[in-house]
Amino acid sequence: MDAQALPPKVPLVTRPMGVWESLQTARRNLIEIIPDIATRQPMISGRTAIVRWHMVMDPGGNRQVLKDNLENYPKSDVTKNILEPAIGKSLFNAEGAHWRWQRRTATPVFTHRNIANLAPIMGMAADRSSERLTQADGRAVDLFDEMVTATFEVISDVTFSGDEGFDRAGVHTAIDNYIAQTAKLSLFDIVGVPTWVPRPGRLISSGAIKNMKRLADDAINARRTAPDRDVPDLLDLLLEGEDPETKRQMTTAELRDNLLTFIVAGHETTALTLAWSLYLCAFDPVVQEKARAEAQAVLQGRTATADDVPQLKYIRQIIDEALRLYPPAAFLSRTAQKADVLCGREIRPGDTVALPIYALHRNELLWDEPNAFRPERFEDPRAIDRFAYLPFGDGPRICIGASFALQEAVIILATLLSRFRFKNIPGRDPKPVLILTLRPEGGVWLEVEKLDGPQVQAA
Repeated sequence: MDAQALPPKVPLVTRPMGVWESLQTARRNLIEIIPDIATRQPMISGRTAIVRWHMVMDPGGNRQVLKDNLENYPKSDVTKNILEPAIGKSLFNAEGAHWRWQRRTATPVFTHRNIANLAPIMGMAADRSSERLTQADGRAVDLFDEMVTATFEVISDVTFSGDEGFDRAGVHTAIDNYIAQTAKLSLFDIVGVPTWVPRPGRLISSGAIKNMKRLADDAINARRTAPDRDVPDLLDLLLEGEDPETKRQMTTAELRDNLLTFIVAGHETTALTLAWSLYLCAFDPVVQEKARAEAQAVLQGRTATADDVPQLKYIRQIIDEALRLYPPAAFLSRTAQKADVLCGREIRPGDTVALPIYALHRNELLWDEPNAFRPERFEDPRAIDRFAYLPFGDGPRICIGASFALQEAVIILATLLSRFRFKNIPGRDPKPVLILTLRPEGGVWLEVEKLDGPQVQAA
């Protein structure tokens, strides 16, 4: 790789924009409304016609918003309005006491033991992906599309395993349509119009969402009377779960909303992480060969398992660096409830406080050569301020599925790199575009080469 080459980045704004231009830009790519100066400052502030806003790129300020003064910074109404039609008041959207009891109930589901027990499902998805890629040997493949397929197989198998009557394809289609049609800002969001005023674009796919919820409700109710299975899946664990303080259990609607949250977050974000990781390995063949050597030495021709994950240290560094450069949740928004001070600056009730994770992860005050792909940054994660690196958020509301996603990503990436070589296609570099997540516009098209080696042994 050319020492001066850098992977694709988003051109950030370098001049003031009016409301209409901001709207058009945000609908095209939300990241592009972040001022370029945000990559060189700890905090910047401004205002629209109605709302004062602040962007925080300072680890101390992030800690205050996400942990020390969490109750003062609930998720913004805009965020809730976009997601609530699909996932209700689940863990992702709920606030206060309603969030706390759900978190207490769901936390035991994501223990290390339970996640490790689900690793064989991840390995089987890696094997099925290998079979598909083998059929494409010597050709170009959209690895983003392939990783979406693989991770949706995982999340559907660990949420509705054995439910053959459950329309997984229907749920997948409904989710994709919802994100594409409704997860964009409207002019009302930009100028701060109250959230009770309907946003026309968010009325489009209500029918598909209702059908998706009905399918999920039917599967949950059927599972309540089904016999126990040897290895419980996420739905089994949530059905058994209860709040240790109140003994309250989730209703069918609460189970459904949380399962749909896990499905949306659990396949989209991991697929993105894997697609960007594969692109970056193709971008830097030296990194790819080093990762392949590690994977082949550890796996010896077999599929990765949970026991292998701690040994795949360089694979994990690649994933961590991909999450730094292309964080799926690249922009978080909060609304201040009370007066506060962040980075020495006054915060008033009603102010929008944004954490532009994309700019945080590329901030020159925090990272050496922030736009360069350097997995070795993560050789010693303890050297990195935890609030300077937030691919999963942090504090009490850190992503509950982070360890699940990382285990899945390591298993699939290591398995694929041990079996295939991936090459860039000139002129087909993906463009990072944020709608709901930071997606590679146009896909991640790479040439796939099947490697000769020891006989593959499935997990």
